[in-house]
Amino acid sequence: MTEQPYALELDHLVMHFGPVRAVDDVSLALRRGQVTALVGESGSGKSTVGKCILRLLEPTSGVVRIAGTDVTHLSRRELRWHRSDVSIVFQDPAGSLDPRMLVGDIVGEPLRLSGRRISSRDRQARISEELGRVGLRAEVAQRYPHELSGGQRQRVSIARALISNPSLLIADEPTSALDVSVQASVLNLLADLQRDMEFACLFITHDLSAVEYLADDIAVMYLGQLVEKGSRERIFSSPAHPYTQALLAAAPIADPVRQREREAVLLGDDLPSALDPPSGCRFRTRCPLAFDRCATEVPAHIGIGDGDAACHLVHPDGTRPDVRRPADKEALR
Repeated sequence: MTEQPYALELDHLVMHFGPVRAVDDVSLALRRGQVTALVGESGSGKSTVGKCILRLLEPTSGVVRIAGTDVTHLSRRELRWHRSDVSIVFQDPAGSLDPRMLVGDIVGEPLRLSGRRISSRDRQARISEELGRVGLRAEVAQRYPHELSGGQRQRVSIARALISNPSLLIADEPTSALDVSVQASVLNLLADLQRDMEFACLFITHDLSAVEYLADDIAVMYLGQLVEKGSRERIFSSPAHPYTQALLAAAPIADPVRQREREAVLLGDDLPSALDPPSGCRFRTRCPLAFDRCATEVPAHIGIGDGDAACHLVHPDGTRPDVRRPADKEALR
């Protein structure tokens, strides 16, 4: 039997909260052992996708497959056996760790919930091993979360997520609540663990510098929909969708000379409401290249290189718009 090549597949995933269309028709596949970054502004639906994968939210429609198994309609009892294969690290370690539990009990909780029999000695050994793997001493197991720093608490969260050796990790803005001084160390830890354990990772973030460091592939999300997918190299070197171009143009770079020479990309208005998204292309109300067709027709995903982009100005021959040069728009229609 051929091994399932994907750790995760989303097929037309939809999540509506009443009239709010938080996630609208998202399809995405994560290869085994690879890191895919899901990027976009706050309110784009990124975290909602992650919670639907774990069924912390029940999708309105669509299919979630983990290692080839459709988990969308599994019973709670059936789902428990699959939960050991997928874990999540949340944005705020202080809010995701029970303050009444010792760190050792928090890290070992997935072993207890899995239903698999394990002796107390083996459990304690696994907890100590996992704490060591994330750079914490074994005695931390006897402390409470409030006794630790923010970076240490996030390391506890990572230890808890990985103690069951999952094939898929959802990392939901894992460094955004941390001090800048410790963000890099946590990112380095995630990169080392991912390389050593070879789990697939959906890295949800708005930090493009972290994406460039950690991700193999990138999926760009805007107002509940995916607008572009591709390898990290292709997205950073030649982004196709105007929104992707705008995100990259707004991201700071370390070289002050290059930073001063960059052309600014100004987006009109704030992110529209998912309660009443724009017709046609959802990005059109902020896009400097929008024209009449954008208001009436939803753009199809056009294959380009190693991915695709949903924009009327993208062509299969590789021609793409450039938001820094609006004059090119007429030639691309």
